[in-house]
Amino acid sequence: MVQADRTDHFIRRDNRVFAGTHLIIEVMEATGLDSEPRIQAAFCKAAELCGASLMHIHTHKFSPQGVSGVAVLAESHMTVHTWPEIGYGAFDVFMCGDADPWKAVDVFKAAFETEDIAVRELLRGAELSGEKA
Repeated sequence: MVQADRTDHFIRRDNRVFAGTHLIIEVMEATGLDSEPRIQAAFCKAAELCGASLMHIHTHKFSPQGVSGVAVLAESHMTVHTWPEIGYGAFDVFMCGDADPWKAVDVFKAAFETEDIAVRELLRGAELSGEKA
């Protein structure tokens, strides 16, 4: 149970207490998903606009195509695995504290030139706390 006086960085919003917001973002009909520099730039811009502190980015390009990557944030992480041959990228954006992961959605739309994005939101750690905000 989360203690009210604890410095836990849990989010207290809408009568809920949770560790962070985790977005499952599916980018479809996209371009540039085989480009490590484009993915790295999107991670940098997303971190900045979301209000997150970027610690490290690591990407790996597969042969003949595809990229996997992670951006480690002080507030958690962003990850991706791409299938450029079908224009699909599977992104995860998990952030705690005051960072707003929803701002990453528009960054990915612009970076990969698509409007075809599906997003699911999970409130991580909500089941751990019986506390009300």
